[in-house]
Amino acid sequence: MKSFFRLLLLSLILVTVALISALTSMRFAIHGRQVAIPSLVGLTPDEAARRTDDLGLHVEVERKFYSSTVPAGKIVSQAPEAGTQVRRGWRVLVAESLGPQRVSPPDVVGQTERAAEINIRRRGLQVGEIASVSMAGPAEGQVIAQSPPANATSVASPNIDLLTTTPANPPSYVMPNLAGLTLASATQALKDAGVHVGAVTLPASVPGDPNIPAPAVPAAPAPLPGPASIVVSHTPAPGQRIQEGAAVNFEVRP
Repeated sequence: MKSFFRLLLLSLILVTVALISALTSMRFAIHGRQVAIPSLVGLTPDEAARRTDDLGLHVEVERKFYSSTVPAGKIVSQAPEAGTQVRRGWRVLVAESLGPQRVSPPDVVGQTERAAEINIRRRGLQVGEIASVSMAGPAEGQVIAQSPPANATSVASPNIDLLTTTPANPPSYVMPNLAGLTLASATQALKDAGVHVGAVTLPASVPGDPNIPAPAVPAAPAPLPGPASIVVSHTPAPGQRIQEGAAVNFEVRP
């Protein structure tokens, strides 16, 4: 029995040592693939790429900014920062200096998007993000705001963001249930909402049995729909969305 417990204890010790050895090897393997990011500020992107190639890192110019302290073509900032431990193959994003600001943004408010883009590029600047807003009044695609504003002197980036217009969507409504109203009342309700009446029809008659001969007495003419007719159904159906200016078709009974 003692030899059994001695053997069990020895087995546990061997398993523990093996686990510790595996964890240690894994840790060294992981840290062995890590490198410290060097300082790239003040270098050109090409110089930064040569410095990081041997470390297995990739330099990518993400943005360009004006700087009165860093010469044009040099790196202003980097992310991650120098000294950060990363895995090989990591991307290092840098910002490149354009030197001091030499041109001011033009005034493009009131111009079309195309004309604004041309005027911005003539200044050696770039169009940044373009957002649009739906509104009535200005023509479609007209610039109604810009950032930075015209003639700004403290500009960080050569990008100019624009806000343009798109046509305003016509008002829309949820179609109410007009069944049971008179045609006159339903028509007035639609008129108040800017919707007009389309086709007005009577329910289709149920065909008779073809084996039964029709009566010899001529049928009376079907009554015509009038203001006092009662709405049986309509399209669009209740609950559907309808835009201003659309038409609603009615089926009524006299």
